[in-house]
Amino acid sequence: MPYSDIKLRIEEDVDQRLTRLNDELRDASAQTILRASILREWLGELTYVSSFGAESAVMLALIADVDPDLPIIFLETGMHFPQTLDYKEELIERLGLTNVRETPPSEEERLALDPKNTLWKTDPDACCELRKVRPLEPALRGFNAWITGRKRFHGGARMSLPVFEHADGRFKVNPLANWTQEDVQTYFKRRELPRHPLVAQGYPSIGCWPCTKPAEDPNDIRSGRWAGQDKSECGLHIDKNERPRVF
Repeated sequence: MPYSDIKLRIEEDVDQRLTRLNDELRDASAQTILRASILREWLGELTYVSSFGAESAVMLALIADVDPDLPIIFLETGMHFPQTLDYKEELIERLGLTNVRETPPSEEERLALDPKNTLWKTDPDACCELRKVRPLEPALRGFNAWITGRKRFHGGARMSLPVFEHADGRFKVNPLANWTQEDVQTYFKRRELPRHPLVAQGYPSIGCWPCTKPAEDPNDIRSGRWAGQDKSECGLHIDKNERPRVF
């Protein structure tokens, strides 16, 4: 079979699978979506990429109920708030997570491209590429799908977020796509989950410290991320063909 026909067959299979999954589970509970994804669709082929940020405890608790040994990737950018690193350890212990994997940027690349750790000042896209986007690809090797904690109420491009999507050769599962901010807060209270320490200081969305401030707009929880810049995503959830060329 010609390569072009094989490629078309693969693309058709992906489209058919996405249609089936979204038709079946678009209105399902997050628990049902996770169980179908972890135990049926991608058994042994699924991971969760977590920032251990303001809302991360929700997804981590949901995952722990299904499989506390599910691989969880934490991109250790070297730029996290100390509170985030402490919170990560607290959640790991509280939820009994047994397979959290820290993924730092290549030290060789960091020394070549950002030896003084100041790249965020001049080129935040390049900083995100170095510390998040590039390290993620090798971390995802061996996985055919990954879970995200994105939600439509975060706004921007996320407002049209499907429960299942496919990008850069892998499926992405968004179990909380349908959740509202009230749903998140209710789950925190019901499960008695600890809060990220910075939430009480006005940080409803938390990334690396140089590019995260308290939210400027109370109705936009991500308004403190890259505030004042024409940037709203780190690049992890942007198709590689649409990312700005930085190196």
